[in-house]
Amino acid sequence: MTENPAYVTGFANHVSTEAVPGALPIGQNSPQAVPFGLYAEQLSGSAFTAPRSDNRRSWLYRLRPSASHAPFIPYRDAPTFAAPTPNRLRWSPLTAPTAPTDFIDGLMTYAGNGDATAQTGVAIHLYAANRSMDRAFFNADGEWLIVPQSGRLVIFTEMGVLKIEPLQIAVIPRGVKFRVALPEGHATGYILENYGHPFRLPDLGPIGANGLANPRDFETPVAAFEDIDGDYELLQKYAGRLWTTRIDHSPLDVVAWHGNLAPYRYDLRRFNTINTVSFDHPDPSIFTVLTSPSETPSTANADFVIFPPRWMVAEHTFRPPWFHRNIMSEFMGLITGTYDAKAAKDDGNNFAAGGASLHNCMNGHGPDKASYEAAVAADLKPHRIDATMAFMFETRLPLTPTTHAMETPLLQSDYDHCWDNFKKAELPVK
Repeated sequence: MTENPAYVTGFANHVSTEAVPGALPIGQNSPQAVPFGLYAEQLSGSAFTAPRSDNRRSWLYRLRPSASHAPFIPYRDAPTFAAPTPNRLRWSPLTAPTAPTDFIDGLMTYAGNGDATAQTGVAIHLYAANRSMDRAFFNADGEWLIVPQSGRLVIFTEMGVLKIEPLQIAVIPRGVKFRVALPEGHATGYILENYGHPFRLPDLGPIGANGLANPRDFETPVAAFEDIDGDYELLQKYAGRLWTTRIDHSPLDVVAWHGNLAPYRYDLRRFNTINTVSFDHPDPSIFTVLTSPSETPSTANADFVIFPPRWMVAEHTFRPPWFHRNIMSEFMGLITGTYDAKAAKDDGNNFAAGGASLHNCMNGHGPDKASYEAAVAADLKPHRIDATMAFMFETRLPLTPTTHAMETPLLQSDYDHCWDNFKKAELPVK
């Protein structure tokens, strides 16, 4: 399987691709005899009867059936969750592991909501790894949106190869097998695990036909496969727990496939930012890259929102994000630079690249005191926010932190102090 992958462009397109000419059946999905003796297998990401516009599935043509494996046995228990909390939380960046640690063993779950078995809600993980995977993994609970913060990833999937670096993302659909290689020997980042409807592009409404993340900029890999015999470990996440089995070959053995359920990547630097050219800071929904809708119209099970480099020109306006209390719960991360609502500090207790924060629903948050005072005093000439990329995993349900997230020394105990000592407003004397 090559480390120099090729891609086709477009979001959720129906793709037909083969790594060996003649491997893809023509005119039907499951012929009596598949070319070269390959095995036909359908991977369904939606109910068979889902409307055509929502139906996601692909036909895979592989060297051996996926059904050929021994029983799974438990590998690692599901994370334990602490009590729900309304308090605002912030964490310093993950430290690099000292022992050899691959992408799966390097996962740390920070928060979650809903229920994987009920197919609603999300889980949020951070990862820190220093070894490439020599095994494969798939997630039976939901799809993964992977956001690198440091280090490049080469993601070998059963449907092709994705190469991503910081400022790019990858989405791995529920059920797709993959392994992760680390070309630089280390990597850190974030994962949003979506139990609900698969991610889609948000509707644009009055914006019109263009803007935000454009469909043409999403890339799906062409077919590539591994033909490797020998003892091989296969992990899966099922009902929140990790399981393992052994098989006698690499499971990344799909020689050809067609369909619209496939892994994909996107470069955040291609996001077409929309902003005001008159006054007031718009709602952060204008920065939505991908959304997972819920059964409540216009209220997402999960949104992926970014705050990229952009021009600020608003007149008579407080330009950073304003103070607010929100029905949605917000988990934020920082890929690079400084977030414009949290001034950098030198004492380590700041919103740093690789760190994270959690603001649960209806609890007030916004710029810290230093950022507020700087914005109020700023000369309102046009200026560019540059060399930054913050993002937000947003969800309609409250996020409960894990026991690990509440007990790690990376949890900053003084986060609330960034809102101390705001000067009381002075009303005119009657």
